[in-house]
Amino acid sequence: MLEKIKALSKSYAADAVANRRHLHTHPELSFQEFNTAQFVANRLKEMGLTPQEGVANTGVVALIEGRNPESRVVALRADMDALPIIEANDVPYKSQNPGVMHACGHDVHTSSLLGTARILHELRGDFEGSIKLIFQPGEEKIPGGASLMIKEGVLQNPSPVSILGQHVAPNIPVGKIGFREGMYMASTDELYLTVKGKGGHGAMPDMLIDPILIASHIIVGLQQIISRNRKPAAPSVLSFGKVIANGATNVIPNEVYIEGTFRCMDEEWREEGWKRITKMAQGMAEAMGGRCEVEIRKGYPFLKNHPELTRRSKAAAIDYMGAENVIDLDLWLAGEDFAFYSQVTDACFYRLGTRNEARGIVSGVHTPTFDIDEAALEIGPGLMAWLALEELKSKG
Repeated sequence: MLEKIKALSKSYAADAVANRRHLHTHPELSFQEFNTAQFVANRLKEMGLTPQEGVANTGVVALIEGRNPESRVVALRADMDALPIIEANDVPYKSQNPGVMHACGHDVHTSSLLGTARILHELRGDFEGSIKLIFQPGEEKIPGGASLMIKEGVLQNPSPVSILGQHVAPNIPVGKIGFREGMYMASTDELYLTVKGKGGHGAMPDMLIDPILIASHIIVGLQQIISRNRKPAAPSVLSFGKVIANGATNVIPNEVYIEGTFRCMDEEWREEGWKRITKMAQGMAEAMGGRCEVEIRKGYPFLKNHPELTRRSKAAAIDYMGAENVIDLDLWLAGEDFAFYSQVTDACFYRLGTRNEARGIVSGVHTPTFDIDEAALEIGPGLMAWLALEELKSKG
């Protein structure tokens, strides 16, 4: 079976690349993946499958039934949305949608899962159980398409015993795969702070309550929540990426607007962190004569890879790829809404190497120059098919 899957993955690689390039050329933002969803549904129908469309508005779900289809079900997930980034790559498949780009590899995830679906559908007479295919919208935007699809019953009727997902890894050479048991990715919360003071002429600071000065102290001061309040062994990040003051060289504004992110891998510390951030920001502003409004939008939970499932998947990947091509991953404090699935059922989220330094394919995700070595699309579909079939056979 392993060699058969490898051969099919190789023979369908050109199709997977063509699908990826179509999706890359026509990216759509979170929860706006209408054409993407239609493309996916059409490809599934061409295979002979009957997809369920409109799940969480733009999600697509399909079921591949083998022999004795109700005996065991395994789910496979890919996300479909793109990012609000202007693409800087000069390639034939460059984005044609201004200001929108597949800069996180979701085009790869979707085209890879379509390839996996084609392989498994062709082999459906050779395995027992069923494979549920989940093409998910809105991974990049709170509340996360995964949470919405779960609410709409994607993990029911039939219910999978486990779910697998893969993500491109621009830091891992193409041809290699990465796994990590247990805690892997962080919870993600969005911070919105509005610092209010009293603006006026920059030459008369004694007549003002300077919100820019207050905001600068808040940004610096909040870092001690991570360095002095968090347990050193508990990974956590607090970063601010947007500050808007809208003053001038001699104009102090009335308000300063700040946006940031708070990430961790411990729910108890997460809630404590929210309280400390709010108390400190408001207290510092008040002490300096101003006010600070704090809004914290709860995002995705931390992602935990089920240990036994991950060990089984890693062992299966070694059989498929060779031990020298399967690596252990470090903690990654990025967030992923695949974490919602990991809160409901056994889950394994692994990384697909896409880097090729010799060809200059080295840019990270969420950058205007992100791209992949498309040789990964000969590996990804077959590997996921193999992992799924091995998991169907498992008694775990």
